[in-house]
Amino acid sequence: MTAKDFFLWLAAMISLYWSVIAFILLIFNYINYAFPNPLQGYYVDPYSGGIPYEMASIIVLFPIYLALTMFIRRDIAQDPSRKDVWVRRWAIILTLFVAGATMVGDVIALLTAFFRGEELTEAFLLKVAVVFLVAAAGFMHFTADLKGYWDLNKAKEKMASIAFGILALVTVFSGFLIVGTPAHARLVRFDDQKVSDLQNIQWQVVNYWQAKGHLPATLSDLNDSISGFVVPRDPQSMTAYSYETQNTLSFKLCADFNAETQSTSAYGVSRPAMPVPVGYGKDLSTDSWVHGVGNSCFTRTIDPQLYPVTKK
Repeated sequence: MTAKDFFLWLAAMISLYWSVIAFILLIFNYINYAFPNPLQGYYVDPYSGGIPYEMASIIVLFPIYLALTMFIRRDIAQDPSRKDVWVRRWAIILTLFVAGATMVGDVIALLTAFFRGEELTEAFLLKVAVVFLVAAAGFMHFTADLKGYWDLNKAKEKMASIAFGILALVTVFSGFLIVGTPAHARLVRFDDQKVSDLQNIQWQVVNYWQAKGHLPATLSDLNDSISGFVVPRDPQSMTAYSYETQNTLSFKLCADFNAETQSTSAYGVSRPAMPVPVGYGKDLSTDSWVHGVGNSCFTRTIDPQLYPVTKK
């Protein structure tokens, strides 16, 4: 065996394991998106988590694995003794061991959840199935390789490589249909920031009312050099948010949005709740931030009993 054999097989196994793990985690993220956890009560941008890293890993590493295996098989065809190097046998047997142990552990996890009486949700069963199928496919592929099946069936080996490559590409690009494109995610992040800004402004208006007994005439009245608060601007257009008083207790805040509020199908309720002023445990009675595309306004009415003016 030469150093070339060792590092070729080492690189091939690392790229294989890495891309397979990324593939499984990517499918898990798709499942989480399609079957949201009701305990997670806020929208999560899918592109702020592991999805971009998993997509990039598959796009880069799986073609590297296919190229390395083609290079290795070409060397074996030219010099059959390369087939008997110990690093090849160890790599294949180690992969068979890992794949077999993964299938056994997967079934144990399923039965453990069943015996405990836990709810076997669709998301959990799909994840169990994904892990088992991926491990089983790897086990069968390398069992055939160990027995020399692919050496005797070159056409089927090529078809299998093409099929695995197509599966990897379909899995990556189907994510754009499931969770949307990165450009759409960026627009949603802008909307998230706008809602957060409006929530912040809302509570600054409430604090202003409690301190002075009347609503601010303009948003610039909320600027405070001592506390350091500066009224935020629209992060996308850098224009001021719209503010208008309705009467002595009501006001309206408006902003331009890129998309409708994300529904519960996308990781739960769309927006996290902002904390209320210290000492009070309830939001305003109309505290809803559901919006459509374009300009959306939110009217708020202060309840003087919940938010009384501070006594001088």
